[in-house]
Amino acid sequence: MNPTSIRRRTVIQGAALTLMGGSVWAQSGNTLRFIVPFPAGGTADILPRIVAEKIRAHYAGGVVVDNRPGAGGNIGAERVFRSEPDGLTVLASPPGPIAVNHHLYSKLSFDPTQWVPVTVLATAPNILGVSNKLPVKNLQELIAYLKANPGKVSVASQGNGSTSHLTAALFMQLTGTEMIHIPYRGTAPALVDLIAGNVDVFFDNISSSAPHHNSNSIRIFAVAGEKRSKILPDIPTFAEQGLPNMQAVTFFSVVAPPGTPAAAAARLQSQIAEALSSPEVRQRFEEQGTEPAGWSPERTGQFIRAESEKWKKVIQTAKVTLE
Repeated sequence: MNPTSIRRRTVIQGAALTLMGGSVWAQSGNTLRFIVPFPAGGTADILPRIVAEKIRAHYAGGVVVDNRPGAGGNIGAERVFRSEPDGLTVLASPPGPIAVNHHLYSKLSFDPTQWVPVTVLATAPNILGVSNKLPVKNLQELIAYLKANPGKVSVASQGNGSTSHLTAALFMQLTGTEMIHIPYRGTAPALVDLIAGNVDVFFDNISSSAPHHNSNSIRIFAVAGEKRSKILPDIPTFAEQGLPNMQAVTFFSVVAPPGTPAAAAARLQSQIAEALSSPEVRQRFEEQGTEPAGWSPERTGQFIRAESEKWKKVIQTAKVTLE
């Protein structure tokens, strides 16, 4: 075959691929990038890595999990917000930079209300953990003790404005109690001090605290979800104990930059939902104390807006602000 014929065939093949649609190029010729705005190793990092393994076949360039931590998730979020809206760079994150931070920070370099929802990977209820040194045996005794000792019991958090901080604020608002807030730099140091009895209470992600409850290092009195958790089935929910509005769920969602076409978001959601239907993936998610989701972009958007409004009220009531 002469060079002219080869060139002609190449042009014809290229035109045929173009006619088949841009999705062929997007799916087979590029890399999907999950930006995780928190450090490697935590649940927020582990879940997208599990999914990435399963959907890699859809992308000839592979699937990359890129950790960009800092500023409560805002650094990684800004990186995604300013990326090309082609469905290939997305944010995989807990609620902070998706539904909460714009109520906390006086100024942000991105607008969380403009995210294009893709899906919720999973949800995980927060729990109420109590030091063994605190002289109470259950939730009712804790509330009574707090009312009898206002401002004398300490409550740890993962940091100012974190999920654990806001969950504690919600609890105090619902029960009419007052605790001293002690912010830490993340979950690990807060748990260390709870186990040591240097701090009294900690509203933590269930996956982090469950092993310490099972080893009797701390006591978990309640789960802040709609139903009991599979990893701690003997622990009742707050609703079962008379506090139906004490719902505090950490969700891990995927959102895309503003302007991302609905078709691109729907395509990625479909791939993720397929991955989450795998028994192996579901088991690995449940081992992290999470409930796999895979919701549609529409349901995800509704959920994020509802969570944002809920925490906005808590933040305003507690007068929590960050610079």
